[in-house]
Amino acid sequence: MGIYVNPGNESFAGDSQSEIYVDKTGLIRILNERIGTTGRYISVSRPRRFGKSMAAGMVAAYYSRGCDSHSLFAPYIISSDAAFETHLNKYNVLWFDVSEFLGKAKDVSATVDIMNNALLRELIKLFPEAEWDGITYVPDALAAVHEHTGIRFIIIIDEWDCIIRDQKENEQLILSYLRYLRSFFKTEKAKGFLALAYITGILPIRKMEGESAMNVFEEFTMTSPDILAPYFGFTEEEVEFLCGKYGMDIGEIREWYDGYLMYLPVREQRKSAVMRLLHIYNPNSLVLALQRGRPDYFWRNTGAFRGLNVYIERNLGGLKDAVVKMLSGEDYPVDIHSFQNDLTSFRSKHDVLAALIHMGYLGYDSEKEMARIPNKEVRAVFESAVKAGEWSDVQDALRHADELLDATLRGDGRSVAEAVRKSQQDYASIITLHDESSLATAIMMSYYTARSYYDIRRELPGGRGFADIVFLPKPGIDKPAIVVELKWNRSARAAIRQIHDRDYAGALSAYKGEFLLVGINYTKKTGKYSCRIERDHW
Repeated sequence: MGIYVNPGNESFAGDSQSEIYVDKTGLIRILNERIGTTGRYISVSRPRRFGKSMAAGMVAAYYSRGCDSHSLFAPYIISSDAAFETHLNKYNVLWFDVSEFLGKAKDVSATVDIMNNALLRELIKLFPEAEWDGITYVPDALAAVHEHTGIRFIIIIDEWDCIIRDQKENEQLILSYLRYLRSFFKTEKAKGFLALAYITGILPIRKMEGESAMNVFEEFTMTSPDILAPYFGFTEEEVEFLCGKYGMDIGEIREWYDGYLMYLPVREQRKSAVMRLLHIYNPNSLVLALQRGRPDYFWRNTGAFRGLNVYIERNLGGLKDAVVKMLSGEDYPVDIHSFQNDLTSFRSKHDVLAALIHMGYLGYDSEKEMARIPNKEVRAVFESAVKAGEWSDVQDALRHADELLDATLRGDGRSVAEAVRKSQQDYASIITLHDESSLATAIMMSYYTARSYYDIRRELPGGRGFADIVFLPKPGIDKPAIVVELKWNRSARAAIRQIHDRDYAGALSAYKGEFLLVGINYTKKTGKYSCRIERDHW
């Protein structure tokens, strides 16, 4: 048993014996089906803290000949699989984290050599009887061990892309590293010793001309998770169970940590596939919330905001407009296909948005090809980035939001119209008013801080139509509900009349108590706003 070669099962034993553990061993069944086939190259890319390293430790514990993991896996779903015993602890395993070696290198250009030498020393130590004459390269060493033992290798590489991410300007190091990896996966020797390759990272595999070290891999990403969707992050069913066990409000947990949408293909007997939509939660944040008995901004307390700030300040081709619309609660169309899967080749706002999706700052609906800020926790990261950055117009508008909500609750229509006007001045360079839809975006942003107290919904069905914007108080909040109707080149009085005529109070059928009817009109010719507010009860 070694550190990198045929490791023990301590990593998975510690994870599975934690206070909060969710069984993800079903992943192993999928990997077992790939062993020795042309599909044996698996690449998983997910944001930080989505369980990639935990899964790598589980995979190593299952396959490694350096331990006996039968009793460790016996309580979990994989133990009922027909192939459980067939592959359990039957392979030589090479498992390493590239970030460890990058961190050790005083001279980063020597990272590949440091990594190669450490792995080679352990292989020689554990297999002294193998033929070592002239071998200085780990892929050659794996071939020698395979020839000596007759047992194939499973290679697990965690944070495989950290050199490409952290040394993104060092093209010489990146090329050297990719050529090194090529010998693990793309040679005739590799076909002999390799049973399975399982690599994890944050970004999808970089698109590079002339270097094909990684093009044999099937990728399972944030935008195309396919059959691996349930195994990284927690599913809705898993979260509901945990919330029940720990006495947490599932609605509140959804607001804080839900929002990553992934489609799982469901195979049927006719070999057709229907897509099942999964809601995936950040597992690290959820576990911390359960342990502490309350949700919090766990992501905001990391270096996440500093990284995000770098990217959103690249205001390429209307990126600011996209961010503002998503902050207002809208989904935004994204073309992810031009993204080169690195952090240096941004050519459009779509490339930046694609990068943010893969890093977990945005959720993505692959069926609709739309991005969104996934939840309250990540929204706070965006807010911090905007406030610390150079988007002074957005900062000013956010400051006016408290003033607007206060005026609305007082029923002061004149002050509401003035507050909306000042907010719109701030957004004028971002949101150009040309119809009621753009007006709704401006109003949603103008009421931005109301999200602390209200669940805000656009076009909520009610009566004989759709209320433009509805503010429903969150549990425990002693504030009235609000129905907002917007008009374009009409009058605030006409907006209020429409609320009554179309029985929009039906949108509040589940709400009992006071509510405010707010009619806002914008006259494009004069650029003036008017507002009328009425009170009612339901």
